[in-house]
Amino acid sequence: MTLAERARRVIPGGVNSGQRSIPGLTDLVIARTEGSRFWDTTGREFTDYHAAFGPPLLGHNDPDVAAAVSAARASIGLTGVAVTEGEVTLAEQLVELVPSMEKVLLTSTGSEATFHALRLARAATGRRLVVKFQGCYHGWHDSVSLNVISAPERVGRPDPTSAGILPEVLAATLVLRFNDVAAVRQTFADHGPDIAAVILEPVPHNVGALLPTDAFLRTLREECTKAGSVLVFDEVITGFRHALGGYQSLAGVTPDLTTLGKAIANGAPVGAIGGRADLMDLFSSRPGGPVFFAGTYNGHPDVVAAALATVRKLREEPVHEHVFRLGDRVRAGLTELYRTLDVPAVVTGYGSVFVSYFMSGPQPRSYDDLLANDTALFVGYRRRLVDQGVFELPLNLKRSHLSYAHTDADVDRLLEATETAVRHTLTEGGAEDLENATTMGGAVR
Repeated sequence: MTLAERARRVIPGGVNSGQRSIPGLTDLVIARTEGSRFWDTTGREFTDYHAAFGPPLLGHNDPDVAAAVSAARASIGLTGVAVTEGEVTLAEQLVELVPSMEKVLLTSTGSEATFHALRLARAATGRRLVVKFQGCYHGWHDSVSLNVISAPERVGRPDPTSAGILPEVLAATLVLRFNDVAAVRQTFADHGPDIAAVILEPVPHNVGALLPTDAFLRTLREECTKAGSVLVFDEVITGFRHALGGYQSLAGVTPDLTTLGKAIANGAPVGAIGGRADLMDLFSSRPGGPVFFAGTYNGHPDVVAAALATVRKLREEPVHEHVFRLGDRVRAGLTELYRTLDVPAVVTGYGSVFVSYFMSGPQPRSYDDLLANDTALFVGYRRRLVDQGVFELPLNLKRSHLSYAHTDADVDRLLEATETAVRHTLTEGGAEDLENATTMGGAVR
């Protein structure tokens, strides 16, 4: 019996997350990771552009991060009381780097951070409603677990990602179109006194890459300020990967609360929530705070050490310069490739993130635009990339990532493999078994 078969006997579906069971790759078992690559148990080598949805900005098993974790582990373990020097230092650095953060708390995941952000916003305002945007993903919790990658007929109405969510919880979340300034203004005109929070990915990377307009982000800030609502930037993906100060430092728009995760510790399981001091002081980590906050593994010495080593390397070495340069090369190379092949495609992304949508037209601005993407071609060419030892996640609309460990030679190989994969897909046909090739779609029909 293979390892994959053994896994399916004791783990539902054989994987520990709903986005890890990939059609056509259900027997894949990972054995080793290093730098820009991973290997499976059969010895196959893959150049990794999926990168676990983005955390290893420095590359897999970065030696400096690994050394820091090893050193911490040799001297301190989890005690579950008080605070460690590492936690203090990390908090100080996050407050220094991220414009919105006056105080910060650590969590174990990004989902926990966004959960706490919304609970805090409701407690601080005494209000009920939350505004989110179609195509944005903010974790597994009920308030925002809806309208991510929706089928066309589900856009414009509640589209929960899971069964078991109470209808009254869904009814307290308003879903708007990303980059739609008029919709934001109208929603605040209609519901402003009852809106506790607006939460968004400043760049919705869970559907590839939708770049925000300046007017859209400014409008959110203006309307939240006027209505007394809490503006939450979910920078679990964009934070640290796009800039040490998060995307907010690039956009010049400061939210009230920010959530971080993923690249903050190069893959170690840590998240963070930070923001205005008057809001953060409502948490029960401050005695008397009315908003409960707890977590056995919050601030674990191992992950704190990983985060500190990651931040140090991002500050001292040209990490962003390197990945941004490679990102520009990839996006330019792919654009020229599709032009040569006469394939309608829009190549977009930001910094180290890239994605190719197979459709005509300008850069997409909202999820509605992405409904034109040729899913069969998108999934089909990525499956053929896997056969060439190049791994971009073969699921619809998923972004790809570059790391500090990737090289120009890796980019050359990526472009070469992509041309071969797309040519074969055009000749032989795209993916046909698409039922499970789109994740985070509606669970209730």
